[in-house]
Amino acid sequence: MKQISFKIICLIVMACITVFSSYGQYRAVSLETRMLETFNGDEDAPYIWKTQASRFTSIIKDENGDNKQDSNGHASRYPVLSYINAWPSTVFGGQPVNQIRSLGLRGAFDRRGYNWIDLYPTLADDSEGNPYEIPIPGTIQNIDVWVWGANLRYYMEVYLRDYRGVIHSLKLGDISYPGWRNLNVNIPTNIPQARRTLPSYAGLTFVKFRIWTLPVERVDNFYIYFKQLKVLTDMFEPLFDGSDLADPSRVNNLWTSNSSN
Repeated sequence: MKQISFKIICLIVMACITVFSSYGQYRAVSLETRMLETFNGDEDAPYIWKTQASRFTSIIKDENGDNKQDSNGHASRYPVLSYINAWPSTVFGGQPVNQIRSLGLRGAFDRRGYNWIDLYPTLADDSEGNPYEIPIPGTIQNIDVWVWGANLRYYMEVYLRDYRGVIHSLKLGDISYPGWRNLNVNIPTNIPQARRTLPSYAGLTFVKFRIWTLPVERVDNFYIYFKQLKVLTDMFEPLFDGSDLADPSRVNNLWTSNSSN
């Protein structure tokens, strides 16, 4: 009987230690919503969006049915991008005061299958149009974007890169619905956003979207529209004695000024 009572007491003590330990591991958070891209196409917008597609993209025809050609004399192919005067009424209402636009994508393939289209940013001041990865502030918990679908059986992924250079693809969701809908995905905990050593912060970067078509769906002519790429992110920065020496820019300034003396 005494042995049983002793075991019960031990179990109670261990449970209490576990509870108090979990409370001791509390971490402060400061969640904020940050806009990465409005998709409004303003003149001072930092990014220009471009596309890349898999094989079997259709050739663009003019009003006479002839093949269109690009500046190099090659046949122009889908997809094409354009900013159009449309928006999700759930966000902006039916008649917003200021001019609001969305980024429109028109695509077409010659055959059905697992076709794909990538949508990626470039810097507006980059004359060569190299792909650019958008830095994401803080430690993100969720990423979302408004997408207009035509009830076609396609789906959409988002690609993120961690500090090690590893690219992670996350499914945002199916776009087999009519009209505007907010697509979002939580960031799995297995995607690292911090280092063990200082500086510990190691944010992610946005690489691209990828739209997939399914073999059961037509692909001859379709439209997709995008608005407001946002993240829900934790901007809390823990402070400690000497935390300024974990700031790379601060350290660079200190060592640069020191080497000049």
